[in-house]
Amino acid sequence: MSKFTDKASNIKMVALDVDGVLTDGGIIYDNDGIESKRFSVRDGLGIRLLLDSGIKVGLITARKSAIVEKRAKELSLSFVHQGIKKKWPCLLAELEKEQITSAQCAFMGDDLLDLPILTKVGLAAAPDDAAHEVLEQVHWVADKAGGQGAVRDLAEMILKSQGKWSDIVSGLVAK
Repeated sequence: MSKFTDKASNIKMVALDVDGVLTDGGIIYDNDGIESKRFSVRDGLGIRLLLDSGIKVGLITARKSAIVEKRAKELSLSFVHQGIKKKWPCLLAELEKEQITSAQCAFMGDDLLDLPILTKVGLAAAPDDAAHEVLEQVHWVADKAGGQGAVRDLAEMILKSQGKWSDIVSGLVAK
């Protein structure tokens, strides 16, 4: 069993940053000041599969955005925390609420504000375009960039490590 597979097999919660993880990190404002973000539907399916497999999934992000709230509601996420600069205390409260240890939690982040949380979870992950300092600290790096399927890759690796992936695929083929 690989080091990553061993860590992933114990995951009960996945927490994600938003900008640079679920999106490419770009923020678009139209002439009326309305913010837009692009989300990958593949990431959305990966999140849905984690949730359907009994793994809690939530967001902790430093920015606040109505579009993030909308996407989180659409995916029926376990928790959403926006405007959080110190992410670790926020995640720790979620872990305590769910009686999950930090070793049973994965976090995917991409930039310096994510370092304190990435160094404390059982499985630290990043998109392949994350900041150099982040890439040096994580256990696993996706083959894809933020907003381009990195979260889906993480979900798939966790579910495969837990022996759930083939049943998920078989179940979808049978429908």
